[in-house]
This record gives sequence, structure tokens and C-alpha cells, in this order.
Amino acid sequence: MPGDTTDGTRTEVKPTSGNDPYQAFRFRDYRLLFLGTFMESMGSQMVNVAIGWELYERTGSAFALGLVGLVQVLPVILLSLPAGHLVDRLNRRKIVVVTQIVLALAGLALTILSYSHGPIVLMYGCIFMMGIAIAFNSPAVSTLLPQTVPVQSYESAATWSSSAWQLASVLGPALGGLLIAFTHSASPVYAINAFCALTFLVLVLLLRKQPQMHLITADGEKVRISFLEGVKFLWQTKIILAAITLDLFAVLLGGATTLLPIFAKDILHVGPSGLGWLRAAPSVGAICVSIGLAYLPRFKKAGMVLLLAVAGFGAATIIFGVSRSFWLSLLMLFLLGSFDNVSVVIRSTLLLTRTPDALRGRISAVNSLFIGASNELGGFESGLAAQLFGPVLAVAAGGVGTILVVLCVALLWPEMRRLGRVSDLP
Repeated sequence: MPGDTTDGTRTEVKPTSGNDPYQAFRFRDYRLLFLGTFMESMGSQMVNVAIGWELYERTGSAFALGLVGLVQVLPVILLSLPAGHLVDRLNRRKIVVVTQIVLALAGLALTILSYSHGPIVLMYGCIFMMGIAIAFNSPAVSTLLPQTVPVQSYESAATWSSSAWQLASVLGPALGGLLIAFTHSASPVYAINAFCALTFLVLVLLLRKQPQMHLITADGEKVRISFLEGVKFLWQTKIILAAITLDLFAVLLGGATTLLPIFAKDILHVGPSGLGWLRAAPSVGAICVSIGLAYLPRFKKAGMVLLLAVAGFGAATIIFGVSRSFWLSLLMLFLLGSFDNVSVVIRSTLLLTRTPDALRGRISAVNSLFIGASNELGGFESGLAAQLFGPVLAVAAGGVGTILVVLCVALLWPEMRRLGRVSDLP
């Protein structure tokens, strides 16, 4: 395909006169990374459905669902910054290989525990091990993406990479829910997750070797490898800080997906197969948006688009929380995913275009810390709030909080309101 030479090296592709929606796929390594990301994400999404349904079936406790998020986020909080530091100093591809092995072993352990109805505490232990692997895996994988495409294809790569995750989030929950419904067991889901992790491992090994990052500048000075250099860079780059803040608090407050097992069983009465479709609906919306973004011209006022998208995310969360109709709930989750994907694409492109290569591991680690913490702590907060106040009030109040955060970000960081084309280099 264009972009790959006969000797297997990656070449620069000049921008075309029109908008090439498949520009990132002109490169072999990106195609491999796209497929690997899809497989790994599909496995993790299947596990999210399975672990939520199994724990709720065995305990009947909303707090048990929230505790899953807490167990997953603790390793991310504790290890993300040192992980990013190591990613910027060691071989990034080898780190991905090791973490995929850990994820596969944890998936196999969950398979055995689920099949044998093993202790729940050991299942939480496996989830904790997955969290440790993800803390290292996320920043390492993110540094591979800019090595597979040239700068002018970053926005295309960010758009399609988001769609890979979202497509996996459609197929994963649906397949996971159907497998549980037909087999009356979550163990096959965990086994498939282990297979997906091993598949990603193989695809990463097929990527062409990239030269190690140089730690010496042209002037003979050593590149700064300070442990907190990534935090300092983000603090000074207000536009990235504002984008991450929006996503952090939106997900932290709008954690409706954590409570979907409760809505599926006790409020909407649709069972495990219905749970699979509810989990898939946000990703269906996100995929539709990804395809649209690939074909449409780039946003001329990306900052305002981002603010409006997160506000729409909050509004859809409120309506979902108070809905008693399965179809209305499905529609709101579809819109929720659509708005969220606009935010993901804009934030990912900002990180790709404005982060120096020497800092990619640490910046990605900080981003993973913020986003991972918001996802998992948001799940814990939603579970605790649902236990205390009920799931409806917990979800609706989170949507209101999301809209308030949008207003605060728009006032605190006027740079976001003035942001033009997101792919323009600063």
C-alpha cells in the first residue's frame, strides 16, 4: 500500500489535495497496531461485562461492582508515573510484550476461578494484577502510535485508533453478554480475553524495530529525564491540561456504565443479553462519529466543539438516569458515546501533535493516570452513590456535575474556547 516501500521501511506521505479518510491505513505498522489494539480492547470489554455480571449475581451488591473499579485504579494511581518514566528510558515494545503476557495469565486465572466458583477475593486479586499490567501497558502502547505514521497523519490515526477501541466495545460487550446467556457462565469470556492478549503480543512483535530514542541533543546536552517532567509539561501546556480536565471530571461524575448491570436487571428488566446491548450502545455511537470525522473536514473551532460535546455527554447521562424505557436508554447511551468520542479524538490529537517524543511515555502516563483514575474512581463513586442514594439519583446527579465542570473549564481556560484546528502544530 502507499506509504510502505519495497524494502519495508516507512516513508513520508505528502498530504493529498482532498481529505483522505484512510490516510493512517497507508502504513503497514499502523495496520498491525490497529488490529492489535482492537483485539486487546475487545477482550478487556468482554471481561468488564463478565466480571460485573458475575459479581452482582454472586453478591447482589452494588458496592461489589464499585469495588472492581477501586481495585483496578489503585495500581494505575501508584504506578503510572514510574511506568511512564521507564517507558521513556527502556525499550517500549518489550514493555508491551511483558504486560500482554501478564494480562493473558490473569485472564487464564479468572477462567479457572470462575469455572470452579473460586473465592471472590482471588478474582479481585486477578483484577488487581490486570491493573498493574495496564499501568505499564497504556503509556507504552501510546508511544508506538506516532512511530507508525508521519506527523500529517496523526489526526487520522487518532480518529481510527479511537474507532478500533469503540468497535471492540461494541462487539466485546455484545459477545460477552451472549456467551454468558448461552453458557450460564463467565469462564469462556475470560478465556477469550487471554487469547486476545496473546494475539496483541504477536502483532506487536511483527512491528518493525524503531531506533531507540536519543538521550543526547545536537548540542551534546542530555535530554531531561526527570521523573515529574511530564507533569510539569502538562501544567505549562494549558490547552492539553484543559482537555484532560474535561475528560477526567466528565467520566468521574458520569459513570453510568458501571451501574448498567443494575439498570439491566432491576430497572429495565432486560437480562444479560440486554446488558450486552446497553454496554455496546455508547460504542455504536462513537463508531458512527469516528466514520463521520474521518470523512468530514477538520473542525475549525475544535475548542468550542469539545466543550459542547462534553456538555452533551452530561445531558445524555441525566436523561439515561431517569429513563424507564429500554429504547430511550439505548438512545441516550448512543448519544453519550457519540459526544464522548469527539472529546477523545480532539484530546488524542492534541497529545500527539504537542508532545515531544522524549516525553511521550511520561505524558501518556500522566494522561493514563488522570483518565484511568476517572474511569475507575468514577465506577467506585457510582457504586457507592448508588448504594447510598439509589442508581437513578447517582447517575442523574453525575450528569448535572458534568455540565457544571464544562462551565468551569470554559471560564478557567479561555485557551480552550479559542482553540482552532486541533491538528495545527503550535
